[in-house]
Amino acid sequence: MDMDVIGKISATEKNPSTIDEFYFWTDKGRILSPFDIVKVEHVSPNEKEASITYGVVEEINHVTDATSHFTSYISSDFGEMDKDIGNMNRLGMNYVKARVICNTDNIYTPVLNGKQVLLCNEKDIKTALGLDNVKNPLVCGYLEMYKGEKTKQVKVELNSHFLIGPDGAHINISGISGLAAKTSYSMFLLNALQHKFKDENEKSVAFVFFNVKGRDLMAIDEPNKELSKKEKEIYKSLGLSVEPFKNVHYYYPYSQDTKQEEVQSYATPADVKHQKDLGKAFSYKYTFEKTKEKLDLLLANEDDSSGTLESCANFIMDERGNFKGINKWKTLVEQIDNCTKTASGGGDKNEIQVSSWRKFKRCISKAIKNPIFHQTIHIDKKEVNLTKEISEKLTANQVMVIDIARLDESTQSFVFGDVARAIYEMKLGNERDNIPDKVIMFVDELNKYASTDIPKNSPILRQLLDIAERGRSLGIILFSVEQFRSAIHDRVKGNCATQAYGRTNAIEVSKPDYRYIPKVYQNMMTRLTPGEYIISNPALRSIVNIKFPKPLYKQFPNG
Repeated sequence: MDMDVIGKISATEKNPSTIDEFYFWTDKGRILSPFDIVKVEHVSPNEKEASITYGVVEEINHVTDATSHFTSYISSDFGEMDKDIGNMNRLGMNYVKARVICNTDNIYTPVLNGKQVLLCNEKDIKTALGLDNVKNPLVCGYLEMYKGEKTKQVKVELNSHFLIGPDGAHINISGISGLAAKTSYSMFLLNALQHKFKDENEKSVAFVFFNVKGRDLMAIDEPNKELSKKEKEIYKSLGLSVEPFKNVHYYYPYSQDTKQEEVQSYATPADVKHQKDLGKAFSYKYTFEKTKEKLDLLLANEDDSSGTLESCANFIMDERGNFKGINKWKTLVEQIDNCTKTASGGGDKNEIQVSSWRKFKRCISKAIKNPIFHQTIHIDKKEVNLTKEISEKLTANQVMVIDIARLDESTQSFVFGDVARAIYEMKLGNERDNIPDKVIMFVDELNKYASTDIPKNSPILRQLLDIAERGRSLGIILFSVEQFRSAIHDRVKGNCATQAYGRTNAIEVSKPDYRYIPKVYQNMMTRLTPGEYIISNPALRSIVNIKFPKPLYKQFPNG
């Protein structure tokens, strides 16, 4: 008997084989897990060679000849719990439900009762999932199947065109905080992308990351000295470089003081200075002259269903009334203050009410008190304008890391919106020769910018929707991350070709977003471990449970 035979098809009146699924029995000692793939010989137009049907394990049940639980109780000498007393040897076996993935001859009539069910080799697994002969391959992790002696480890490569275009675009990654390793998996994919396109002439790719937690991404070009030899071997077995990110520039919010408690970053002043001395770190500022056209972004989190705040912002941006010729933040505040007392900016007094200006003042005054809203940018002190950095200097294989972790939520939204708009405008209207073909934006805590609770009039939400819906054709790709997928705007997650699910809770998987995922896989999502994700991609014939190694770049405590 073939050592890879593990059971036979069982088609019963209650559980028949169908074109979508089949059942088979197997020994009760056989270790199988959801996502394991099995194969069955099937009918074929070619009489000399059978076709092969592949199935992925969904459910595993154990059954005995006991007619009820009461029977089992009686057979143990009426509840005797000593393992050596009273147990009757019952007939028992496991039966497994498998979902049909594909057939080698595209024959989808039901598999037949009594056919042998076998384990797969690496070639079979790749054939079943559509991972054989992948064009434009990008490593996204590895599979582990069949625990025990028969364990198989298979590299998973996706066609990168289904991740960053033109065939598909955008990825959404979800999972609860701390345990799901969302950032680590994002960086694993992005590092693989940078190294893939580093030496390729076909397409050029640039990267823009937002650091939103501690110092997570503020040393991604420095090696992880705690990475074990085993982890490095995994990278090598996947055909990946063991080098961290290259060509990285860091952008910190400008701070007036260099004391740690005053600096607007979780990075230490000494580390920031060291990076600046190496020419790879800068402080960003916003002067009024370069920012007045973006005042609407400061109102992104404000509910403005009546358009009151937008009217005030447009009045200023159009330089109407007393706002003509203003070039300082201080003067702006003074003129807004005047409008709250007398009239609507020196223009038509009936155009904007004093009460509206008061509401506008409350919303904008707090935001522009942040030191990043400054009068002058000193280039000799490594100070920059982010829009200019993107429009004039973002080139192939470059990584921009923009630190917003310590900013308040309103200012975070402003910086994010400004950068997203700058990338969009660069791709649409800039005429320089070295614009990257693709710009990949990594956005953590997407719920801050594109949740179902964000006001519909938010300019940042509109920008994100535009990127999600038109970004593939423009070459702007979104790598988005959040804790709860169900809280994200439908049009954003709906336009993501790839979905990655990390560990989450039972309440989340009960939401409509997960209705098409089999129940057993939903349950698995509540107990995934760090370094483990469930992936859905158009190029895959089934969702897969992948693993990935620890990050190659420097890790900070409590990061």
